Amino acid sequence: MRLKHIIKTAGGLRAKRRIAAMGTAGVLACGAVIAVPGTAQAAASYNGACGAGYGVIDQMDLGADGRVFLTYSSVTGNNCVVTMRNVVGPKEPMQAMISISGVPNSSVMDYGSYTSYAGPVYLYARGSCVDWSGFFRLERVRYNDHCG
Repeated sequence: MRLKHIIKTAGGLRAKRRIAAMGTAGVLACGAVIAVPGTAQAAASYNGACGAGYGVIDQMDLGADGRVFLTYSSVTGNNCVVTMRNVVGPKEPMQAMISISGVPNSSVMDYGSYTSYAGPVYLYARGSCVDWSGFFRLERVRYNDHCG
């Protein structure tokens, strides 16, 4: 509406200059918004590494550096654990682990040096409680968790 008013009242060359100036200002404003990099570091989000049919049922922060995700597939009865870094970087020690609570030698673990995530590790645990953990610069563990 304002643009029509400018064209009608300003006339000819003056209107064209004004429209061009407004367009340039708009493009510069958009460019400035796009060009400004984010200063906050995003928290790791689940990357779907466990595959189709797995949904996140719990997660634990690993301080400012990463997060551990526990997922479950109701179709297979499998749990899956993935440890994610917030930022991809040089290879560093990471770990993802899951076991059936109170059952010796049931642990499934992925430990190594990775650039973005450790795991996925899978364990059939329908009807059982699980112990699960992750490590990237900080370790978090939950015992006797998510029984069912």
